[in-house]
Amino acid sequence: MKIKNSLKTLKARHKACRIVKRKGRVYVINKENPRFKARQR
Repeated sequence: MKIKNSLKTLKARHKACRIVKRKGRVYVINKENPRFKARQR
């Protein structure tokens, strides 16, 4: 999982990416391609 300052750029890379908020953290998850998982600091 990548840790990024800005997740907007990561979301733009793939159409299946979703931005999710869990426990005060922002995540990008992708069911089709789990390689794109990311978390914001």
